[in-house]
Amino acid sequence: MLKEYQGALKDLDKADVLEPNNALTLRNRANVKRMLKEYEGALEDLDKANILEPNNAFTLMSRGDVKGMLKEYQGALKDLDKADVIEPNNAFTLRTRGNVKYMLDDCQGALEDLDKADGLEPNNAITLRIRGDVKRILNEYQRAL
Repeated sequence: MLKEYQGALKDLDKADVLEPNNALTLRNRANVKRMLKEYEGALEDLDKANILEPNNAFTLMSRGDVKGMLKEYQGALKDLDKADVIEPNNAFTLRTRGNVKYMLDDCQGALEDLDKADGLEPNNAITLRIRGDVKRILNEYQRAL
């Protein structure tokens, strides 16, 4: 699998040289870098894509996710809030924002987002894992079960 991502990255690097400042290429390359855990490089591409298309929900969702990986929680929350305004009720945005709120010790806010994400995309293992941790912290043992 790693080899496939490396090949994709080479193709996207070449596409960026041939057609610089293409937001789609930058978003796609950022997502490959994210899969390779090259978070700084992913954020650099997403920052460029955001300059080109500042109201693209996918860019903002992805950038919020990467900022969360880098523990830049306030910046992540800002991007995810904006993505939620542009494209409301997106399970990925809500799940990611719920996780960021959890990291910021806003367990009640996290629970609200995670409940919404579960309603939109029931039985997502990531949502359930994070929500279970939040409920445990809130001492909501019965709801966590």
